Amino acid sequence: MIVDGFRHGFNDEAWEAAKGEARAVMYKVARREALIAYSDLVARIGSISLDAHDHRLDHFLGQIATEDDDEGLGLTTVVVVHKTGDQMPGPGFFNMAESQGRDISDPVACWMDELKAVYRQWSKK
Repeated sequence: MIVDGFRHGFNDEAWEAAKGEARAVMYKVARREALIAYSDLVARIGSISLDAHDHRLDHFLGQIATEDDDEGLGLTTVVVVHKTGDQMPGPGFFNMAESQGRDISDPVACWMDELKAVYRQWSKK
């Protein structure tokens, strides 16, 4: 949501800078064929302050994934997962993946397929 130059309570400049910071972290994680917890990702973003359970994080990561997918990079946020429990991406990832044309009928298969594709993409860079 953009209101008077602010996205989700942050000015546009800070929001975009934070997306750049998050991308740098996620791309590095993808190159290593690793995963990163939501809490670890947000701790590495300095331009804005988000908590791992902040509803705005869904919008933030959704924008990154959609933009990256539209640029042919895949759903790069696939590397961001819950620290405990299922250790998979949250529901927001799967909603966004479906909106980008992915089959989410089997969430685990969707996640694994996308994860492999992103790893392949970033192993080339």
